[in-house]
Amino acid sequence: MSHQTGITANKELLNFFGRCRNGSVRLFKVVIEDEALHLNDWKPPKGSWEDDYDSLVLPMVVDQQPCYILYRYDTDSAKPKLDSQSNGGYEWVLISWSPDDSPTRQKMLYASTKATLKRDFGAAQIKDELFGTIKDDINLNGLKKHRTSSAAPAPLTEREEEMNEIKKLEVGVDIGVDSKHQTLAGVAFPIVSDGLAALNKFAKGELQYVQLRIDIGAEEIQLASQAASLQVVDLPARVPDNAARYHIYRYDHNYEGDFYHSVVFIYSMPGYACPIKERMLYSSSKNPITYLIENTVNVGITKKLEISEGAELTEEFLLDEIHPKRNLHRPKFAKPKGPANRGAKRLTKAPVGKGGEA
Repeated sequence: MSHQTGITANKELLNFFGRCRNGSVRLFKVVIEDEALHLNDWKPPKGSWEDDYDSLVLPMVVDQQPCYILYRYDTDSAKPKLDSQSNGGYEWVLISWSPDDSPTRQKMLYASTKATLKRDFGAAQIKDELFGTIKDDINLNGLKKHRTSSAAPAPLTEREEEMNEIKKLEVGVDIGVDSKHQTLAGVAFPIVSDGLAALNKFAKGELQYVQLRIDIGAEEIQLASQAASLQVVDLPARVPDNAARYHIYRYDHNYEGDFYHSVVFIYSMPGYACPIKERMLYSSSKNPITYLIENTVNVGITKKLEISEGAELTEEFLLDEIHPKRNLHRPKFAKPKGPANRGAKRLTKAPVGKGGEA
């Protein structure tokens, strides 16, 4: 830290800082000597800041010797004489050169004194800061990479990425029909004609099973597979273990003497085996798909399920979901006893008769 070293710019360097304001200096080098910041070297501009950069900066650095270099930008490379100005002064990049093979004490000393140099020179004039241990870190290509990285948005957490995907998908809530596609409510993706035809066949009883998938590249919902007849034991094999899917299945079964045609909508998502975008697309499209099935295709959905793997789809599981067991012998709720020693109970007396006897 700067206040710990006590090192400040000497008088010569402070006077030179004033000279830097008139545009006659392209770069200068500062070193620490005799417990003070000294001007080591400087160069005037020759061309544009990009043309001057490597030819002036790289000869300034020395192996095993940390230093500071301040380099002045131009606003427009086509106008090398017009330099970038900010708050009434020029814009500079502060380069901290600290090679790995330099003495540890020197590296610590320069790191702790940088804040003092910025303060004495004028922190408002420093647009960028560049740190390097090898020349590739501080050459023109390294500087451009640094500026690109600094301008990039901050990395997002997984939750923030998911929320961004949800916002991108919230594009409307209407249903429209044209000659080729049926557009789903809530998303921009349409369902292709063969997928809609399969759902209509399902509604007529011609199919027992329909599977739909989202083609992210084509931005549409497509038919993945269909079956005229499918037993429950064969249902798990239809569930992919590396991709999400929508399944519409008519579960024909007997229960307590009655026969049921239960339509089950199954949303299968194999956890984090799928990318975030795919997870969010399927999650956001689930409600519009079920709305389409119930209101456009006119198929009533008995139960909506979400699973992570096909092995969950057993006959016992479907029965429990469609016909949940009720507990008919629930124990009565026992009224809790009141607190002990609540005080004396109120005493009531019978009304006194005419003779004075109770």
